[in-house]
Amino acid sequence: MSIDPAGRVARSTGSPHSETRRHAPIRTFLHTDDGVTIDSVYDPPSLVYDVSRPPARDLVFVIAHGFTGDVDRPHVRRVVNVFTRYGAVVTFSFRGHGASGGRSTVGDREVLDLAAAVAWARGLGHARVVTVGFSMGGSVALRHAALYREGRADAYADAVVSVSAPARWYYRGTAPMRRLHWLVTRPEGRLVSRYGFRTRIHHRDWDPVPLSPVEAVPEIAPTPLLIVHGDRDGYFPLDHPRMLAEAAGDHGELWIEPMGHAEHAAEDELLGRIGDWAVTAGG
Repeated sequence: MSIDPAGRVARSTGSPHSETRRHAPIRTFLHTDDGVTIDSVYDPPSLVYDVSRPPARDLVFVIAHGFTGDVDRPHVRRVVNVFTRYGAVVTFSFRGHGASGGRSTVGDREVLDLAAAVAWARGLGHARVVTVGFSMGGSVALRHAALYREGRADAYADAVVSVSAPARWYYRGTAPMRRLHWLVTRPEGRLVSRYGFRTRIHHRDWDPVPLSPVEAVPEIAPTPLLIVHGDRDGYFPLDHPRMLAEAAGDHGELWIEPMGHAEHAAEDELLGRIGDWAVTAGG
């Protein structure tokens, strides 16, 4: 399941800068380059914010959720609510998740989903795009930034944030990751994922194996990169973010935080600091 660096938008409705829709969320389906429909939501900047730091109207965050998430999950909506204090937000459900079509490839072709969402965000009139990925979505954000570069595609990011992402594939060193591999690789696990977590997983193995996150990171420069990881992450221990930070070199920044894993563990205060970083780093 290899990918090409392209993603296109099927349709969108409205513009964030029009007077009639300035404060109205937009929900639509996008089409990826390989024809998968992606459930997507646009939230304009919040009307409630710190008066000393109003939201940046030209900035949009594109959120890539973790495995088994989707646009309607409460933990994803909480992330949206925080980031709308800093700019507009686009969220979407990865393929195989929620109302999106297709089946999850657990980080491979999901790069096409993120590309379609970024292209939509730019098409809505936002000049600065910051991608923020959590866990599986973090690995997708890193690979997307390496494959979609300014000047080569419209779906590029101006800054990238990866939260709780793995550095390498096939990691089974923790109990949660062993359970996840059972979900992905076993027929009975895929049934549990489909009916228990609303996540449909493709039965085919990767062929070829996609570029790993740690291999992708050196290709991101000079795009600003923030790597965030919890010191109590039960999925990926601290060697993962340290590998990513070493691969990033001077263009990457590493935050080790007192937290667990991904969106559920990222408190509003941390999300606010990520928002502050994005406002500055996004150009």
